[in-house]
Amino acid sequence: MGSPGFGNQNSGQRLGITEPISLGGPTDYDLIKTRELKKYLQDVGLYESQEEAVRREEVLGRLDQIVKSWVKAISRMKGLNEQLVQEANAKIFTFGSYRLGVHGPGADIDTLCVGPRHATREEDFFGELHKMLSEMPEVSELHPVPDAHVPVMGFKFEGVSIDLLYARLSLWVIPEDLDISQDSILQNTDEQTVRSLNGCRVTDQILRLVPNIQNFRTTLRCMRFWAKRRGVYSNVSGFLGGINWALLVARICQLYPNALPNMLVSRFFRVYTQWRWPNPVMLCPIVEGSLGLQVWDPRKYPKDRYHLMPIITPAYPSMNSSFNVSSSTLRIMTDEFQRGGEICEAMEANKAVWDTLFEVYAFFDTYKNYLQIDISAVNDDDLRKWKGWVESRLRQLTLKIERHTYNMLQCHPHPGDFQDKSRPFHCSYFMGLQRKQGVPVNENEQFDIRLTVEEFKQTVNTYTLWKLGMEIRVSHVKRRNIPSFVFPGGVRPSHPSKATWDSMRVSDAKVSGHAGSDKSGEVEGVADGQVDGKKRKRVDDNADAQSKNGKYVTTVPSSSPEVQVGSLVGTVSSCSAKGDHLDATGSIEPTKGNAESNMMNGSKNPSTEQLSSHNDEVDGSLRCTPPHKGLHVTADAASSKESDNLAIEKIMSGSYVSPQALQELEELEDDLEFRNQVVSVGSINNGPLQSSVSDSAGTAPVVSSNGAGPSISFHASSGIEELEPAELTAMTSIPVAPVVQRKPLIRLNFTSLGKASEQSG
Repeated sequence: MGSPGFGNQNSGQRLGITEPISLGGPTDYDLIKTRELKKYLQDVGLYESQEEAVRREEVLGRLDQIVKSWVKAISRMKGLNEQLVQEANAKIFTFGSYRLGVHGPGADIDTLCVGPRHATREEDFFGELHKMLSEMPEVSELHPVPDAHVPVMGFKFEGVSIDLLYARLSLWVIPEDLDISQDSILQNTDEQTVRSLNGCRVTDQILRLVPNIQNFRTTLRCMRFWAKRRGVYSNVSGFLGGINWALLVARICQLYPNALPNMLVSRFFRVYTQWRWPNPVMLCPIVEGSLGLQVWDPRKYPKDRYHLMPIITPAYPSMNSSFNVSSSTLRIMTDEFQRGGEICEAMEANKAVWDTLFEVYAFFDTYKNYLQIDISAVNDDDLRKWKGWVESRLRQLTLKIERHTYNMLQCHPHPGDFQDKSRPFHCSYFMGLQRKQGVPVNENEQFDIRLTVEEFKQTVNTYTLWKLGMEIRVSHVKRRNIPSFVFPGGVRPSHPSKATWDSMRVSDAKVSGHAGSDKSGEVEGVADGQVDGKKRKRVDDNADAQSKNGKYVTTVPSSSPEVQVGSLVGTVSSCSAKGDHLDATGSIEPTKGNAESNMMNGSKNPSTEQLSSHNDEVDGSLRCTPPHKGLHVTADAASSKESDNLAIEKIMSGSYVSPQALQELEELEDDLEFRNQVVSVGSINNGPLQSSVSDSAGTAPVVSSNGAGPSISFHASSGIEELEPAELTAMTSIPVAPVVQRKPLIRLNFTSLGKASEQSG
């Protein structure tokens, strides 16, 4: 099994696209807290036993022998001479959590089989190899998925779960010392092979680009566990998956190369709370390469401009690994970063412990309204296939609801599924629903999403492998009617016996809200005794200062419309000044213009000349003004935080320029003039649209006027509570800024949603 060597580790060489924020080493406090963290992770069972580790190695060795036998067998079947048959070879590589060294007990092993040019994917890998495995008594639960975006064969080998990909190279013979990190390995390969190789190439590159692998692994274990406990670990649901979290942690390790895991966890939350998405996270410059493969470049590819949370893979061809993120899931993750930062600060003041950080997110206590998606089949095999297909489409339901309600109704998908033991071959998914926060509330306003749900169900039912008995039902359910099988042990819990960090935040928010409004108790559509949207909001201008005292400040509207079934009331508003940056000390600083967001839209705002002069670099890298080298960590936490914030600001001030940027500037100018004309027509026909869209954040195009005509700009997301789902319109091949056509809100009650769903399911 191949594992190329790693150089440049701990050699003092700078890693990353900018200078580190701090070169400071660990303090006594860091040493103590890091020991506590490692013990905590061990106590919760995140490390496998030595016996299990040995068994995994044995399974991988056995699998490597199997694919070597397989490739020799098919070489003989294809009529190759005996010498070529003997030279025929295939190799097993690992990637993902196992290769990174952060897997836990019972985790899957992501593996890649690399074969020669005469071993095809369809006939040989999914044909002959599948047949060989199916005849082995050690193999169980064999499940090939040849038509997936990355074709995979899943199975268990002696009880160890394996996901096996296949890469067909252009070589006649696969050398035993093959180095798949070389870009030349991609020559004359198909798209499936490029995607299959990408996992291994990215994993190995991550390990090359972090200054200390052991600290990286401990920190990543911590963040993966945290993300799962807080319900934000799921790529398919629109959150982040394993590779995404690895890239985010690796970037923090680059920015704090001498820090221990305790400090890295704290700085993770500090940096990404302040990060202005959609500025991309990158471990190294993006390289165009010589093979002509498409790399992530928002200046060249219109679809890339609408990615809300770009996390770029470091291996060629560089891709955005987090394109599934939606406006709602980004908002949820951003608020979780905020919460994590508050707890880390409280830990420094001895007001919290590691267990506080890892409190399980109370999903079914957070919202008053939910969607329940039930699927069923007639046997286990059909349910597994049907479940995989439905899971891959659930994100589309989230996006459709956001789009059809103009992003006024926000969805929070639960990343897992639930099974009712009394109903075989059945499972359920849930989505929390709430009104977008910080917008005016219209009296008696309702949301009718029945047509949206029917459209989603019709899309799901186009499954090419659909069989009789594969059914899907979608229904609206109130919090009080959530089925008991979603709770541990199948028992609905009573009110928690002990106070949690989240409940204390809610209590403080309630107190602050009552102080601001005598009618806040009239807010409906919320948890009993809780402020609607309590955990999913951006803080106001004084939030950071208040957080030091355990306060979570909010503004509660003085009145709310009457809640009807399917209609959520206006949620908590956040106080933020558009165009201003809320720094970590609670003060507002003017932003440094839109230079940092030009990379996402390819525009020349405020002018092409200014963009060109600001970047002064065309090497395909993210060019930033370097922060002060080795900012010293002082005993004063506030001073350290302020220094970090200034350094993060400098990182945010850079812009991305593709290697062909200078040659493309004239084309961009012509393109923008065309787009502006389109938006101009849209703004004339839709007067109210301007104010509605201009309040959005992230990558949402904004119509503005300077007296000389409208122009397109993209605002950074610092201090703004919500991002518009611009990716919904990104599927078009024409780089025209999306103009939402407002249509009247259909004021229908969706109390009959469950009934309608059952009839049509």
